[in-house]
Amino acid sequence: MKRFTKMPLMGRSNKMRIAYVTMHWPRFAASGVGKKINRQIKAWRDSGHIVELFNHMHSLEDKSLLLNGKRFEYDLGTGQFATIKTEVNRIKAVKALIESVLEFEPDIIYMRWSIYTYPIHRLLNHISTVVEINTVDTSEYRALGGIYALYNRLTRSIILSKVAGIVFITEQMRSMPDFTRFKKPSATIANSINLDTTSPFPAPANTPPHLLFIGTPGMAWHGVDKLMVLAKSFPDLEIDIVGISELQGLRNLPGNLHLYGYLQGEALEKVMRNADAAIGSLSLHLIDIYEGSTLKILDYISRGIPCILPYFDVNLTPLNSEYFLQIPNNEANIQTHGQAIRDFVYRMRGQRVPCELIAGQVDTKIKESERLKFFRQILGMNHP
Repeated sequence: MKRFTKMPLMGRSNKMRIAYVTMHWPRFAASGVGKKINRQIKAWRDSGHIVELFNHMHSLEDKSLLLNGKRFEYDLGTGQFATIKTEVNRIKAVKALIESVLEFEPDIIYMRWSIYTYPIHRLLNHISTVVEINTVDTSEYRALGGIYALYNRLTRSIILSKVAGIVFITEQMRSMPDFTRFKKPSATIANSINLDTTSPFPAPANTPPHLLFIGTPGMAWHGVDKLMVLAKSFPDLEIDIVGISELQGLRNLPGNLHLYGYLQGEALEKVMRNADAAIGSLSLHLIDIYEGSTLKILDYISRGIPCILPYFDVNLTPLNSEYFLQIPNNEANIQTHGQAIRDFVYRMRGQRVPCELIAGQVDTKIKESERLKFFRQILGMNHP
């Protein structure tokens, strides 16, 4: 492995070289995470910093929809010993990523949290690294089940013991013993949205009104099963679910529950444009998350869509606004607050969230300025 000797920061420009590292998944430009990464990188570059994205990912034939950046691909194993083959390929791709990052010679690495893959720790040994914690990983992997839950529990300290700092999206995560025991410098910076590049949709006034949810298959904490209960309880409410094309084991869906599957571009905007209100993940309690700053809610409000918040949203709940309905984060939230949800959606017909209400809470420029300030603290840079 190439030896990397960092140039002393004393006397250097206050502009940083930042390597943004994301592991395991292809990052699509149109996805929630992809949009977030693009917003962050643009904000850092607009501040004069040099930024490169390094994406470790399984192979795809069509790469046209991916984020721009360097990619380190691995093939998924097939046949007998598929898991072992995949892991061997994944390790080779990590080694290539490490070499490329070292050649870039960054001052700092910003890494999205992901399950450990050998030998990513070698990179952390060479360069100051800040990791972003956007989930309670121990609870999430426990909910997903299988050997990966045990593997994550056994290996997570390899990363967390070596990072120079941690950024959390909520104070709840920052205060959890699974993280505090590592005694790392930390900051809480909620997710954000660039309101300058999105425009609110005109408010519809549907009869009956439409409630929107955007989710991902296989994520029990999204609580899609509860939307089935809501649809059956209130047939005068149309429920549109994007990102999911079928509900496992269920064929006879209520006529007012519509599954659109994965959408992007104009097809997605068409469904969002028709929403009178939207709702966040309904079962985050399953993975011990009670405070949130979810990308889907930010996407909704950037379009002016009023929202139902089934958890404490660190950006929006403090506003105590009529455009947001707070409901409990527990198993029975639909049973106890179904009528309130139905009434809220009806009440929001013809209304949109005013941009000036949320701008100070969710603006990307504000959040990324805080993140860059934390990077400078980690590097011991005293100048702005």
